[in-house]
Amino acid sequence: MRKALFLLLDEFADWEGSYLASTLNQSETWSVKTISDRQKVVSLGGFSVLLDYVIGSEAKDYDLLVMIGGNSWDNSSGELLKFVEEAFNKDIVIAAICGAVDYLAKNGFLNDYKHTGNSVDLWKDYEFYTSADNYIEKQAVKDRQLVTANGTAPLEFTELVLDLIAFDTPENIEKTMFMNRYGFYNYCEKYGNPF
Repeated sequence: MRKALFLLLDEFADWEGSYLASTLNQSETWSVKTISDRQKVVSLGGFSVLLDYVIGSEAKDYDLLVMIGGNSWDNSSGELLKFVEEAFNKDIVIAAICGAVDYLAKNGFLNDYKHTGNSVDLWKDYEFYTSADNYIEKQAVKDRQLVTANGTAPLEFTELVLDLIAFDTPENIEKTMFMNRYGFYNYCEKYGNPF
């Protein structure tokens, strides 16, 4: 079974990982766990989450790190920085959206990748961000083992991650995303009733 870790800081954005987490967690080949810098976080929507792991206690053999955005990515925790750095060193798939991409930019993790985010202008004063030429104005961008997205792109983010991890055939991923974008009845009209 392959493992996905969803990194959720306090005031995380509920909607940014919901499509991806539910798709992975309903699969027989993936498990989804949560991790943070504390035992409990509360989302922007008010959902309280008890985390599976506090950084430092996590299983070391995971296959995917998903960094969900929100209002707490100005975090200066050395443990958080070390955890993210270790994930990059493992050469696993890393997916970051919204404020989590800002964190990657601030700490120099994006410099060797094509990427996107909320706005490259937000990063102009970041000492360790030296890759504005690699910024692409798209909802989500995939480059090698990294997916980045802005905060209005949970569907594009999900699609690129599913593609990068070879979750299913391209055709089945397209069908899943079509239903999420256009709804059940439009799906039935195009592909037939799935039940």
